[in-house]
Amino acid sequence: MTSTEMPSDRTQELQDPHILTVEEIAAQLQGAPWTRYAAIGDSIVEGTREPVEGYADLSWADRVAAGLRQINPQLEYHNFGVRDLPAAKIRATQLDPALDFKPDIAIVVAGGNDLLGKHFDTAAVETEQARIVSALRSRGCTVVTMGLFDNTWTPYVADKYKAVMKQRLQQFSDLTQAVTHRMGGLHVDLPSHPAGKEPIFATDGLHLNVRGHAVVATEVIRTLGKHLAAKKA
Repeated sequence: MTSTEMPSDRTQELQDPHILTVEEIAAQLQGAPWTRYAAIGDSIVEGTREPVEGYADLSWADRVAAGLRQINPQLEYHNFGVRDLPAAKIRATQLDPALDFKPDIAIVVAGGNDLLGKHFDTAAVETEQARIVSALRSRGCTVVTMGLFDNTWTPYVADKYKAVMKQRLQQFSDLTQAVTHRMGGLHVDLPSHPAGKEPIFATDGLHLNVRGHAVVATEVIRTLGKHLAAKKA
């Protein structure tokens, strides 16, 4: 199982206005009921990343686990993520094992590899996402999804691909949000985050560096915090 302990070199992270401190995370998640956390998806979930000096080398999924463990130290966490999988294969290979794990909270990211293909079948991705989310929701699981940061402004994306990539990223985020809200899940709106225009991307042009992972974790935790606050109101 992946370690979720915070490494010591966090000098820059502790000064980053986009990233919650340990104390702020605990405040956001106060009263969190979750004890079994599953992460489902592709390389975004698996944790592909690039190091940045002064930031803990942890994936966003592991950071969320660390935050939840502040509230429930006995939290069980399983990351099912496998790189390069399209949405259909994520559903075919990860959904049943995830259901067997019996999570009470799951984070799902499926379809990012589909939008990189020659054709982006939005209807097929929406169908696969709906099958995953509905199966988890039918078992009482809190489900979290997210949009994707727009990387087309970076030098890592060739000019000839920028327009189509930007359109597909927006389509992915829109359909994911629609599926999630329809199924009663929680959606993290990453595309509108100001950090999306800052140095959060790895040099492969597709993935995030560890600062980007820390930002994603913060936004997931903020979303969970709002959900918990709404339930208390």
